[in-house]
Amino acid sequence: MTSTPSRFGAIPEAAVDRAGVYLRDTLGIALEHRAPHAALIVYDTRTDLNRALTEAYRRAAPDAEFIDFDQTTPDAILATFARLQAGDLVVLVQSSSFRMDAYRIRIELFKRGLKVIEHVHLSRMPGQQGLDYIESLAYDPAYYRGVGHALKARIDRAQHGMVDSGDGAQLVFGSPFESAKLNIGDYSGMTNIGGQFPLGEVFTEAQDLEAVHGRARIFVFGDTKFLVNRPAAPITIIVEKGRITGTENSTPEFDNMLAIIREHEGEVWLRELGFGMNRAFSRERMVDDIGTYERMCGIHLSLGAKHGVYTKPQLKRKDARYHIDVFAVTDGVYLDDQRVYRNGAWEAPSN
Repeated sequence: MTSTPSRFGAIPEAAVDRAGVYLRDTLGIALEHRAPHAALIVYDTRTDLNRALTEAYRRAAPDAEFIDFDQTTPDAILATFARLQAGDLVVLVQSSSFRMDAYRIRIELFKRGLKVIEHVHLSRMPGQQGLDYIESLAYDPAYYRGVGHALKARIDRAQHGMVDSGDGAQLVFGSPFESAKLNIGDYSGMTNIGGQFPLGEVFTEAQDLEAVHGRARIFVFGDTKFLVNRPAAPITIIVEKGRITGTENSTPEFDNMLAIIREHEGEVWLRELGFGMNRAFSRERMVDDIGTYERMCGIHLSLGAKHGVYTKPQLKRKDARYHIDVFAVTDGVYLDDQRVYRNGAWEAPSN
């Protein structure tokens, strides 16, 4: 007996059903979207995952207006945006990233007080990756808000921290941290509601970048096409005074990425310390899009001087060009002397 083919290619109907449930929770709990506010879904149908998510939104938001980006002129889409009121919702389901001349869609929509959900570069996640992406949309408010806020509180008062990458590799953050930022589906007190999905991240960086030193074993890094590059064995980065000064077991692709940064910035700074929380992604379960995989449950770091959230006196924003995500083998994470990550999971820090 053969199974009935899905209307969504590699995405079975059961996965679309789950996606509808996940998105209903996200809209109701995280975005707090409800009547009388309107919802607009702008989508394309170029991939199985696009079609599946669009159908899931039809089930989660049956009263929404739907616009096929490829079948509609930019002027017509802009006119539809203009009719929306502050507090309304716009969802963008994109196989790549929608472009309308110089119009920066999410930024402009936020300026109008609209709530925004962006699903981007879905074409980079075919087959099984599409199913994993759907699972990453599950919204567990007790986990994200409980553990997320506890991590932020612990980060904000920590005087130092350490990432244990195993095999003797320890990356030490020898200063307090910048005030941590949350991407956990809790927008209370925030100007903008929404952003790029999936959810699941708390991030910070050392107040004193030069207090960062030691080693970390990198098992994935973002390449020049914003795709996941997984070397055959982890690459060890050597950090002195907040800069990458050497590597062990490197690859030509990683060396090339470091060379590109050095060519334009002179040296390679280590900046972001990201606490990824999304349990759909792990060291074993990956997607090719680096911006999506950034939510992976574990530690990611950024190489290069660019970071739009935090400013540092020795780094001028106009000269900073690169923010390359790299993912550290994470055996343990310590804030002060308290372990907050073990066995592939975050532990809600105690007060």
